[in-house]
Amino acid sequence: CSRWEEEKKEDGVKWMQLEHRGPYFVPLYEPLPEDVQFYYDGSPTLELALFFQRTGIWISIPFSKDRHKQQLHVELVLPPGFSQPLSPLSQEMTSEEQEIIKDLDKCDFREIHKYFVDKNEARKALPKEEKQKLKEEADKIQEEYGYCILDGHREKIGNFKTEPPGLFRGRGEHPKMGMLKKRIMPEDVIINCSRDSKIPEPPEGHKWKEVRCDNTVTWLASWTENVQNTLKYIMLNPSSKLKGEKDWQKYEVARRLKDVVHTIRAQYRRDWKSKEIKKQQRAVALYFIDKLALRAGNEKEEGETADTVGCCSLRVEHIQLHPQLDGQEHVVELDFLGKDSIRYYNKVSVEKPVFRNLQLFMKNKDPADDLFDQLTTTFLNKYLQHLMDGLTAKVFRTYNASITLQEQLKALTNPEDNVAGKLLSYNRANRAVAILCNHQRSVPKTFARSMEVLQEKIDAKKKQVEEAQEEVRKAEEEFKETKDAKAEANVEKKKKLLKRLEEQLAKLNIQATDKEENKQIALGTSKLNYLDPRISVAWCKKFGIPIEKIYNKTQREKFAWAIDMAGEDFEF
Repeated sequence: CSRWEEEKKEDGVKWMQLEHRGPYFVPLYEPLPEDVQFYYDGSPTLELALFFQRTGIWISIPFSKDRHKQQLHVELVLPPGFSQPLSPLSQEMTSEEQEIIKDLDKCDFREIHKYFVDKNEARKALPKEEKQKLKEEADKIQEEYGYCILDGHREKIGNFKTEPPGLFRGRGEHPKMGMLKKRIMPEDVIINCSRDSKIPEPPEGHKWKEVRCDNTVTWLASWTENVQNTLKYIMLNPSSKLKGEKDWQKYEVARRLKDVVHTIRAQYRRDWKSKEIKKQQRAVALYFIDKLALRAGNEKEEGETADTVGCCSLRVEHIQLHPQLDGQEHVVELDFLGKDSIRYYNKVSVEKPVFRNLQLFMKNKDPADDLFDQLTTTFLNKYLQHLMDGLTAKVFRTYNASITLQEQLKALTNPEDNVAGKLLSYNRANRAVAILCNHQRSVPKTFARSMEVLQEKIDAKKKQVEEAQEEVRKAEEEFKETKDAKAEANVEKKKKLLKRLEEQLAKLNIQATDKEENKQIALGTSKLNYLDPRISVAWCKKFGIPIEKIYNKTQREKFAWAIDMAGEDFEF
């Protein structure tokens, strides 16, 4: 019996014992040296501090000493959308400060910027012993806060640190971009642990919001963030047994859909011709969820978040119908903001009854009206549960992603290819899934330069190949003249070198092709969330590809259950 199949608990019960140290809170603001100034309109004004975040350079301002030294951040390198970067900060300013700080363009951060650049360079230049000390300090925090005891086993925790305060960025063009994310304090945090465990101590002078014992959930601590008013959790690391079991069960549910999907498809095709408009709408929506891997779209209160939609919440303005377009019939053009404000744009040829039904659903409606006005996500999910236990729209997405990967791998993999060629086939199969699921990314800023570097390597390698070809030609001519054993050995030596260089050139060309094809596609999302890892593990085992070429160390830990279980003959 494998680790993943032992110790089954009652339904709903996730653990019997849970003990941990609680979250690690980001350090409080540290004042800058007095000689480092922030200037506004040419004059030194407030003392500020800045530190680097992934989205740019952020400035923190302790506006007054009696506000718990709360760090507030203004992004210096502003992305599109931060049209009023000072507005969230102005709420935290005194009236005197609001009179002074009004225009970001008049803020001069250069002195502070130089201070932190110098400090960063000094840290990089530290001697090896000092760097080792810093690493040991970080390791100590990881050891203390990064592990918990779950049912007698020491398990790794995923995100044990609270997020620092700052300006909310969000994904895509999020309408709440630029709002202030406040500092998380112990008084905001709910702790979850077992009754018999040692309850974690809050930082000195503070107390927890609540301590509870709920063994039907897997989170260790939670709090509500202020921008979107959503719950944030500290969870177990993906490599933990509980997370692994949950992952495994998710893919097993998707595999069960394989046995009934043909029946479901036959049913929704019949329902396209139903006399009930509600059934027709449900059938067309289910067709979109199945064929296009659309999300169902959760119901939300008006104005609550960005104007993002899913299948059930599509409006008439999100869809255009073309009887003929680009040489295809019955084309539906979809254009809307999906999850995380990522644009979904697709032109797809649909079956004639679907096209006719959509014409009917759009008749006499305004652009802002619901396309599926008789349908809700709740109604659709209840119907899906009736079709198969545990079935949701997301299961269709997981099923179609995994099946697509398996079919694409069978179609694209050439057993005669070398490892680089097979990996290109794998990435192309993965890319087909990412396109299906609309997993996009913006072209990386470093893309053009990295392609230039790669092209330089290709050009240099081509030159080496040409030189090696000339060397082979000369060696063959010498051998023709001398018929000498030494000359013959030299020919073989030169040919081996040429072959090695040609293989290296082919590998670089494959790398360039792969890089170009992937520049706007995010392969990681589907690989980690929608593709049954056993498909990839089986493919690696079957074609002799090292698993580390597909999954990095963290991913191999997350999918340890799949590496354990799947043989080369595994079929999704």
